[in-house]
Amino acid sequence: MKPSNTDKARFFLSCFLILIFLYMLASNQLQDTLPSPTTSPQQTNSSSSDSNLRILIGILTLPDQHLRRHLLRLVYSTQPQPPSVKIDVKFVFCNLTKEDQKILVALEIMLYDDIIILNCEENMNKGKTLTYFSSLPELLNETVGSDPPYHYVMKADDDTYLRLNSLVESLKALPREDLYYGYVIPCSSMDPFVRYMSGMGYLVSWDIVQWIRDSEIPRKQSEGPEDKVFGEWMREGGKGKNRYNAKWGMYNFPEPPTKCSHELWPDTIAVHLLKNQEKWIRTLQYFNVTTGLKPSKLYHIP
Repeated sequence: MKPSNTDKARFFLSCFLILIFLYMLASNQLQDTLPSPTTSPQQTNSSSSDSNLRILIGILTLPDQHLRRHLLRLVYSTQPQPPSVKIDVKFVFCNLTKEDQKILVALEIMLYDDIIILNCEENMNKGKTLTYFSSLPELLNETVGSDPPYHYVMKADDDTYLRLNSLVESLKALPREDLYYGYVIPCSSMDPFVRYMSGMGYLVSWDIVQWIRDSEIPRKQSEGPEDKVFGEWMREGGKGKNRYNAKWGMYNFPEPPTKCSHELWPDTIAVHLLKNQEKWIRTLQYFNVTTGLKPSKLYHIP
């Protein structure tokens, strides 16, 4: 017996309702696999693999070190920055005290805009490091225009060569909060929780910079070997629960050989104690920093 028109209508209606049900079921399952629209990317993954990573490298130096700053500008400005990463290299020193400094440093600022002059008297172990970190929130919040201005802040020596791509690669899987990163002292140790990070270059997350500004702990102990004192701040304040030992990507120049040094090698983040031009040249030659030089009739470099 042939189905009636009513039966056909019921059949097609049932098929239609089943299709609607399957569509709604599939949509709900798909929605469950997606992150909530109220969850920010940084909440789902707080590591540095997120885009738009911002790093400030503050190189502590002296006003009269013009030649060293020019060398470092060459070294860092010719290094390509990784995609979606902003790395600012700034030279940091205390108030100018001589007339020639006021002229020459002002010219540098006009040309390069890469100098931070702290409100302090130049010193090595009497609070310059504290002044550097504690001044940054006020100096940068209004000038950088990002929140936070930087995810990480580094303090480095002016005799350290940092390879920026290697630094970024080492940070990709690390947290952006409560991070204390560097080369663990003593040289024989691999445990970043025992003492402190070497002054060749150490890095902290922005929340620690803010804590240094606000806490009384650093102010109670601002003088002494500054990198050791910095580690004591971290310990007393319970800060730097996330620690990363960058050894042996960071090390001292191989000559003279010490427990803190080894030969130059490709997996380098930083080389320290480049005290003279010969050591700088040997290091830059090893890493083939001039391979990007394009041939031209205007010069002949064999």
